[in-house]
Amino acid sequence: MSRLLHPLSRRTFLHTAAIAGIGAALPFGSRSPLRAAPPTFEEIPPSVSGLTWIHENAMSPERFLPETMGPGMAFFDYDNDGWMDVLMVNSGPADFYTPKILLKHALYKNNRDGSFTDVTDKAGITGQTFGMGCAIGDFDNDGYSDIFVTAYGRPILYRNNGNGTFTDITEKSGLHKAPNWTTSAVWFDYDNDGRLDLFLCSFVEFNLKNNVFCGDNKLGKRFYCIPRVFRPTPSAIFHNNGDGTFTDVTAGTDIARAMGKALGVVATDINNDGLVDLFVANDTVQNFLFANRGKGKWEEIGLASEVGFSANGTPRSGMGVDATDFDQDGRQDLFVANVDQEMFSLYRNDGNEFFSDVAATHGIAQATRLLSGWGLKFFDYDNDGHVDLLLANGHPDDMIEQYSQQVKYKEPLLLFQNNRQGKLQNVSAASGPVFAKSFPARGLAIGDYNNDGRIDVLVGNNGLAPLLLKNNAGEGHHWLGLRLQGSSCNRDAIGAMLSWSVGGQKRSRFKVGGGSYLSAHDPREVLGLGTAAAIDWLEIKWPAPSGKVERFTDLPVDRYVTITEGRGKVE
Repeated sequence: MSRLLHPLSRRTFLHTAAIAGIGAALPFGSRSPLRAAPPTFEEIPPSVSGLTWIHENAMSPERFLPETMGPGMAFFDYDNDGWMDVLMVNSGPADFYTPKILLKHALYKNNRDGSFTDVTDKAGITGQTFGMGCAIGDFDNDGYSDIFVTAYGRPILYRNNGNGTFTDITEKSGLHKAPNWTTSAVWFDYDNDGRLDLFLCSFVEFNLKNNVFCGDNKLGKRFYCIPRVFRPTPSAIFHNNGDGTFTDVTAGTDIARAMGKALGVVATDINNDGLVDLFVANDTVQNFLFANRGKGKWEEIGLASEVGFSANGTPRSGMGVDATDFDQDGRQDLFVANVDQEMFSLYRNDGNEFFSDVAATHGIAQATRLLSGWGLKFFDYDNDGHVDLLLANGHPDDMIEQYSQQVKYKEPLLLFQNNRQGKLQNVSAASGPVFAKSFPARGLAIGDYNNDGRIDVLVGNNGLAPLLLKNNAGEGHHWLGLRLQGSSCNRDAIGAMLSWSVGGQKRSRFKVGGGSYLSAHDPREVLGLGTAAAIDWLEIKWPAPSGKVERFTDLPVDRYVTITEGRGKVE
C-alpha cells in the first residue's frame, strides 16, 4: 500500500486486520473489537473519582424552602495547571437551621489520573453560609480564577491568591450588600471596560419569621411551598471598580423595577450589537430579558420578545437557562427549563429581538411534560461540530408522589443530539445506563476533567453525592481546545465570538457567561471537527474595548492551545 492512511482509516484497517487474524497490533488506548463499547456517558463512582463529598440539604419536618434548592457545581482550574478542578457548594448555618456538625463547601484538586483530592481546608474555602451555587471568574484580571458563592444569607467572594489558597474579601469588596437570597450569578462585562461585573439572581422574600405553612392542614402534614406564595424581589448588578471593590448600580434601572423570583441567568448578545444582554429565569412570575442598551441602561423586553410567558400567556416556573446558536443562523437562541406540566422552552431567535418557542418541534416539550428541570447546558458532546443539549431534572418537593400519580421526586437525565440539520433529537435511551436512573438533580456543570477533548458532566444532587459522568462519545472525531486570554478585554474573554471553518463549512460560537443553574463551567472552548483531521482557519473577535479580530491558520488539532488577545500567536 503506497499511500498513507487517514488516521480514522488506519484505525479501521487495524481493527479489521485483528479480526481477520492478520495479527496487527491495536494502537495504544484502542478498545478490542470484541469488547463492548463504553456508554456515551459513563457514571464514575466516588470510589474511583475520589469525590466523596455529600450535599447536606438540611431537610426538616418544617420543609423550609431553601432546603430543596441546592447544590451548585463548578469545573475550573484554580491552580492553573491545565486540569479542571471541582467546587461543590454546601448548605450551612441559617436562621432556620443549625448544623449538628461543621459543614463546608468542597474544593477538589484534579490529580490528572481521573481522580480528585479534597483540598478545601488547605485552600481556605472555610466560610460558613447556607450556600446555593457559585460563579467563577477572574474579576481582577490577574490570571487566576476567583470564586463567588451565592447563598441564603451572606454570599462570599473568594479572591484567588495565586498560590493555591483563597481569601474571603466579601466585606472589603462591597458584595456583602447583595440581596438576602441569591441563587445563580454570572460574571460578565456589561460596559465593555475590560473588567468583569457581576449579576446576582435574587429569589423570594423569605425568613424564619415569615415562613408559610403549605400542605394538608387537616393532617398537619407539610409540603414544600410553591414560590408563588412568597413575595418577589429585584435582582442586582454590581459594577467592578477595578480596585477590588464593587458598586451596586441596580437603582434606577429596569433590573431594579423588575420584581422577580430569579433562579437562572445566562449572559449573551441576543442582537449582535456588541453589548452583552441577560436572560433570567423566574419561578412563577414572567422571565426577564434585559437588553443592554449601553451606558448602564437596561430595557426589560421579555414580554415583547415573547420569552416572558408561555404560549397561552401564563408565567411558568423557570429554573435553569442557557444560550447558544443551535441552528447556526448567526443569532443566539435561548432555553429555559420549567416545572412539571409546564414543559421546557427552546426559544429560536428570529431576529429583531423576537423569539419563537420551538420546543415542540424538537420533541423537547413532549419529553419534559412530567419533569422539572434545573441544570442544563448546550455543548457539542460528540465533537461533530453541532451543539447538543443535556438536561438535569428532579422535582423540588420530596413528597410529590403522595399527591401525584404521574410525577416523581427523582427524575431522569435527558440528552438531545443535534442531527446536523439543526434538529434536536432525544437520544437518552441509547446513551448509557445512567439515563435509565433517576436523581434529585439540581446544578449541572460541564468540563473536560481528563483533557481528552470530550466534555464531561458533573451533576449536583439535593441531599446526595454528586454524579460525575465521563464522556466517551465522538470516537474518531477530532477537536481543537481553546483557552482564550483577554488583554484589553476581560481576562476570561466572556463575549468573544469564535468563527471557524472545517472542510469549507463555516461555524460560529459566542462565548457566553454562566448558564445552567447555580453552576459554572470549564472556561475553555472545545471545537468539534468531526472526521476532519484539520481546521481550515479560526477567527476570534475579541470583546470590547478592542473588538479586534484575529485570524489563525495551521492550528494543531486534538489538543488544547492558549491564545492571548493581541499577540497573534498560539501557545
